[in-house]
Amino acid sequence: MDDTKPWCYKWRSSRLLVVSSITVALFAETFLYGFLTPILSYMLEERLGIDPSRTQTYTTALLTTHGFIGLISAPIVAHLAEKTSSQKKPLLIALAGCFMGTLMIALAPSVWALFLGRILQSMAGAGTWVVGFALLANNVDKKHLGQSMGMAMSFVTAGMVGGPTVSGALLQLFGYWAAWSLPLVVLVLDIIARLVMIEPGLGSPKKIKSLSKPAGTSFLGTDGGPEESTALLSDTSSTVKPDDCRVEHKGDLKHEYYRVMLSDPRVLTALANVVVVSSLMSGINNTLPVHLRQAFGWKSLLISMMFFCLQVPNIVLSGPSGWLRDRIGIRGPTVFGWLMMIPLILLLGMPGDSHFPWAAGDAAGKSIFTSSLIALGSILPLVRGVGAVQLAYVVKDMEAKDPHLFEANRSNLRVFSMTEVGYSLGMMFGPMLTGSLFEAVGFFYMTVALAIICLIQAAVSWLWLDTLPEPEAPEASV
Repeated sequence: MDDTKPWCYKWRSSRLLVVSSITVALFAETFLYGFLTPILSYMLEERLGIDPSRTQTYTTALLTTHGFIGLISAPIVAHLAEKTSSQKKPLLIALAGCFMGTLMIALAPSVWALFLGRILQSMAGAGTWVVGFALLANNVDKKHLGQSMGMAMSFVTAGMVGGPTVSGALLQLFGYWAAWSLPLVVLVLDIIARLVMIEPGLGSPKKIKSLSKPAGTSFLGTDGGPEESTALLSDTSSTVKPDDCRVEHKGDLKHEYYRVMLSDPRVLTALANVVVVSSLMSGINNTLPVHLRQAFGWKSLLISMMFFCLQVPNIVLSGPSGWLRDRIGIRGPTVFGWLMMIPLILLLGMPGDSHFPWAAGDAAGKSIFTSSLIALGSILPLVRGVGAVQLAYVVKDMEAKDPHLFEANRSNLRVFSMTEVGYSLGMMFGPMLTGSLFEAVGFFYMTVALAIICLIQAAVSWLWLDTLPEPEAPEASV
């Protein structure tokens, strides 16, 4: 009976299915984040009776809260996930949280209920990002990591496109509940995909046998290494329990891990990249609906199409951008991307501003704004996902130097919890910055501030990002 495998084990544990399930999960999380943006004004003003003059303030507060909760949730999620031998259960819990949070937002009878649903959504989203990217890094070798991350970011971008585009269109064409039915269906499909998925190795007879060893035998997570120490340390007459020593030593290793990682300038640069990209995207999401309504008088459908123009080039170009990073390194494409974004962001702020009468005309202003948005979306893949790839490169390098400190599964959980902290910090900082600048000095000067941040990030990326990763030694096939 020990040789019995789960039903359809081969394809349920295939790397293709695992990676596909992860990318669908990331798609669902970003779909939910962007879904609310175009219809939030309708929810606040029509359903909850908020004065339109306070819409931008509530929008900023809601998006900032989302980022703050993700910021404090990510380390907790990583800590709890480290204690489980499989990441499937944390993924399912995260998805259930997403479903409940989405339902609460859709049904929200008051502002506090809206915020509570968004908080639950943010906590669950942090779990999806941390565990999902850790699983992805565990199942892809280093030489294909950039391309795989690029493809994952394509799905992330597809969620960012699909969310605001579909919600605004469905709201204007079919009504409120028709709009909310779609994300709930997406979440149900994602639950099914995660129930079907088996992590490679966890359902195999060898793994099942190792998990059914006597109580005196110790093992640690998914690491096969402790089996060697079992034969030496499992003597029942011993007065010292090896598990007790290991727990104490593991805490020391965890502190040493973060000390080593956060003293590496490549890691700090990667995290800065994550924060800036997240700030930029969440800041634009925060102010774009109100700005377009004020500047051009557009409603939810046309506003949704602008999100579509921003994100669709991302879907098409994320994969090629990842391939380019694998071929020529991270530094060059990233620096080029940040520098190219500076004039495009400035152009984005000119239509509708009195300082630029040549861009103030109705037709000219709309054309300049739309063209700038499409160009910005075409450049974004060069800088999005860079932080995650650079962090994964650093971890794989350090694993080769010190496998004991940087065990693969736990190390990836920790590094992507750092990524999620950076992402959430940007999700909090971006709306705070753009919302306050938009209300104080206007949309154009807000874009000037964003352009300055892009220039600083270009300089930092040039100094510290990797060029080409060193080739890996051949690994035995799993």
